[in-house]
Amino acid sequence: MSDTPKKSGKDQTGSKGRPRRGFGLRAIAKTLPKITGNALGKRGFAKADLLGDWASIVGRDIAARCVPRKLNRPRPSQRRGAHAAEGTLTLRVEAGYALEIQHLEPQLLERINSYFGFRAVTRLRLLQGPAPTPKREEPPAAPVRPEAMSALHARLEDIEDAELRGALDRFGQAILRRDA
Repeated sequence: MSDTPKKSGKDQTGSKGRPRRGFGLRAIAKTLPKITGNALGKRGFAKADLLGDWASIVGRDIAARCVPRKLNRPRPSQRRGAHAAEGTLTLRVEAGYALEIQHLEPQLLERINSYFGFRAVTRLRLLQGPAPTPKREEPPAAPVRPEAMSALHARLEDIEDAELRGALDRFGQAILRRDA
């Protein structure tokens, strides 16, 4: 017998008598901040929220031409009084668009600070460079003529291997859509 009293509730051992470690399926939303925390922390982003919500904060048109790169905030020893949370947000801006961002700085600062809920950013630092690559949306698939589909299926019906026939069918449909 053991001198330690047994805890009430579930048994803390697994099926093979080993202690459970608590590893199992976890939601990615819960583990992602732990994974990205160090990398984003080095750039001044305590959370990935600013990066993920950037388009909704500043608008899609502006977000297509600039992206946040770094958030510099004063160290606790340098913070004084009302200026305790002031920081500088560095933006990578598409060449030729920096002047417009400069003119929009008061509005952008207002939007960014309202997102944080306090005056987190007091100025923007602009770095001109290549624009962020926007995610391309695939155009909707063009309809394929029924006679072309039946001709494709007629050519493939003699192929015995179902996996090969399916792959060739998908490939043929892609070619037919491209040509449509």
